[in-house]
Amino acid sequence: MIIKVCGMRDPENIRAAEMLDIQWFGFIFWKKSSRYVSERPTYLPIKQKRVGVFVDASIEEIIEKTREYPLDIIQLHGKESPDYIRQLRSACDEGIIIIKALNIATTEDIGQTSPYDSMVDYFLFDTKAKMVGGNGTQFDWSVLSAYKGNVPFILSGGIGPKDARKVKNFRHPKFAGIDLNSRFEIAPGLKDISLIKEFLDHLKLSRTI
Repeated sequence: MIIKVCGMRDPENIRAAEMLDIQWFGFIFWKKSSRYVSERPTYLPIKQKRVGVFVDASIEEIIEKTREYPLDIIQLHGKESPDYIRQLRSACDEGIIIIKALNIATTEDIGQTSPYDSMVDYFLFDTKAKMVGGNGTQFDWSVLSAYKGNVPFILSGGIGPKDARKVKNFRHPKFAGIDLNSRFEIAPGLKDISLIKEFLDHLKLSRTI
């Protein structure tokens, strides 16, 4: 299972989280976010893949950030079209991973995946809300039974410290991992390392029960 922690930016917080069993770290490059990375941290993860989160950004901006950090993964959290993603893929270095985030509330929302099915490497299913991510609320995961696509997905939206068993019990053939953010924070952009560790320990424990 992929464990992604999003909304990182504090160097010492990154260092501490890097010691945990986490595969991806997310950096948000959307200025309206309270977790916006306004300047390059003095330390970036070495062990984990770096995910850049963008909302309706220009392709030029994404390429610039991809090279500055450098990023392994691009997460698109806006209204990016399949044609936009096609152009982005052509402009990126070979091997870059692209995630398309989609907001989900009902089974009807699953239909959003169809135009992107052959365009992206992962979907990220988040809670439909007023804010673009980081809302701290969950949608009904059972609606994902309607997803019959070929693209694996990351489950996001309000996953909290007490949800380890719920995550473990969730079943779908394309379920690839989870995204942790606001429910594990001391303040926006500053993660509670002990809380994440406790959650991951419980997740491992639940796998053996």
